[in-house]
Amino acid sequence: MIMEPNSGRAFPVAPQDAPYETKINSYGEVIGQRLSAYLAPTLKETPAEAEVASHKLMIRAGLIRKLAAGVYSYLPMGLRSLRKVERIIRAEMNRYKAREVLLPAVQPAELWKESGRWEKYGPELLRFKDRHDRDCVIGPTHEEVITDIVRREIRSFRDLPLNLYQIQTKFRDEIRPRFGLMRGREFIMKDAYSFDADEASADVSYRDMYQAYVNIFHNCGLNFAVVEADSGAIGGSYSHEFMVLADTGEDALAFCESCSYAANLEKAELRDYPVFQAAETELTKVRTPGCRHVPQLAAFLKTEEAGIIKSMLFMADDVSPVLVLIPGDRAISLVKLKNFLDGAAPALASPEVAEKIMGVPMGFVTPVGAKVRIVADEGVKRMNAGVVGAGEADYHYTGAKPGRDFDVDAYADLAEVKEADPCPRCGKPLHVRRGIEVGHVFKLGLKYSKAMGALFAKPDGTEAPVVMGCYGIGVGRTVAASIEQNHDSDGIIWPMALAPFHVALLPLQLQNEAVAQATERLYDQLASLGVETLLDDRNERPGLKFKDADLLGLPLRVAVSEKSLAKGQVELKDRRSREVTMLDLETAASALADMVKNSLSG
Repeated sequence: MIMEPNSGRAFPVAPQDAPYETKINSYGEVIGQRLSAYLAPTLKETPAEAEVASHKLMIRAGLIRKLAAGVYSYLPMGLRSLRKVERIIRAEMNRYKAREVLLPAVQPAELWKESGRWEKYGPELLRFKDRHDRDCVIGPTHEEVITDIVRREIRSFRDLPLNLYQIQTKFRDEIRPRFGLMRGREFIMKDAYSFDADEASADVSYRDMYQAYVNIFHNCGLNFAVVEADSGAIGGSYSHEFMVLADTGEDALAFCESCSYAANLEKAELRDYPVFQAAETELTKVRTPGCRHVPQLAAFLKTEEAGIIKSMLFMADDVSPVLVLIPGDRAISLVKLKNFLDGAAPALASPEVAEKIMGVPMGFVTPVGAKVRIVADEGVKRMNAGVVGAGEADYHYTGAKPGRDFDVDAYADLAEVKEADPCPRCGKPLHVRRGIEVGHVFKLGLKYSKAMGALFAKPDGTEAPVVMGCYGIGVGRTVAASIEQNHDSDGIIWPMALAPFHVALLPLQLQNEAVAQATERLYDQLASLGVETLLDDRNERPGLKFKDADLLGLPLRVAVSEKSLAKGQVELKDRRSREVTMLDLETAASALADMVKNSLSG
């Protein structure tokens, strides 16, 4: 059959009242779906490999399926939620004048060598050779590619500012992918890049993206915090993380309820925190048989762990030994230590290496007379007397005082924050919560533009590198984080904005003509009002339908039964509150539409 343009379809279309009709709006989007004609395979049992709630529930609810370690397929229900996150992201990015592009996943190694990250990025970078023996990578991020575009296309200050973004699949070869979409190897990410003529303009771009991210996660219906963060492998002068608050989060954050301060625990500032103050005494050598660890030593000496000064040997970039001192009740922040060492990656020396360099087993290393560089946390500086190793197996010194008994080359904030530590801004107690990173914004500065020659002509004709910013959101991770924050023992509890469908419509006796007709009518009315509805038209017992509805977690569940119809009503259950109310059948569709609208606008 030869078809003229715009003449119609080559095959007949099913009539609108077809029994397995899918409801489509004017944009071609599915707003009504019959479960019997859908791919939504639910599971009763939790898969053995799933550890966290989101991973368990996304598999059980039929949202995703595992293909390989850290690599997942999205099934229709999961893809709908993913697309909703993307839609929210696009709305805010477009509002703030970012322009969407789509960049290649395969990138030539030459770009990574130009930026200096070919050697520095590490084994997470998936490298391969093409058929012409050229080195390539599968992009874990796109700073190099976008900088290459800008250096080719941007010529003048008149072309700036510019913000480009994409939503695309990335790949990072994680050594231990886990937690489903939380830490996968292949993942979907929104990354944006801003380009400005100077620092002042770059700060405006950064603030715009910061506000866009606040709007995005608010519109996703998530409870989140914005924290100061470390820039990590991306680089740059400063950054903020957007963290969805959840008890199962793999990251910890410190925040102050009295002011606006919040930071990732690894970066949170620690000033003037209480330290253990023993009476000042002379340096005394004490036998401490077998006391290699702080708890053992504190118990043996009948002192507080905070009164012990831990001496730990680190190797900076595997070559330079640094002895790090910290109060015994504190943990070292490796991020703070790395930043203090100007980016040199610190690694705790092995017992063999430590003994070779320091001449004594780990646990008895001493700063007294040490011949290596010594860096100490600020808390050590304020200790009158502490316990340190004596440089001899099974011996420690008591009464050790910094500056008198041993020298410190430099003091710095190196300790991790704990609950109730003083806020560095206002001094009030800090609180520590768990969170899941879903977004990260970076002030990159000239890191990539200078290295790769992304220059523009200034008004006076001279050339300068563009000032860059980088802004990422884990799209699939946002879906998973939403489930981590919103679930119970029965299943998912979707925020309205991210729910695959707004309403689960459950006819309980499909063989009853009145139930079938009332259900079809309500299904049609909801579709006409734009309410996304999943109609469970399976020939299953009511108990199974209710159980699957709770597992899938759609915000509103409407049950149509002989009993309720006898009163001209249908039963509504709110998934979050579990409140059950009765709606008049004649006005149920409009009432449900109002609930959805109010929830989305709130």
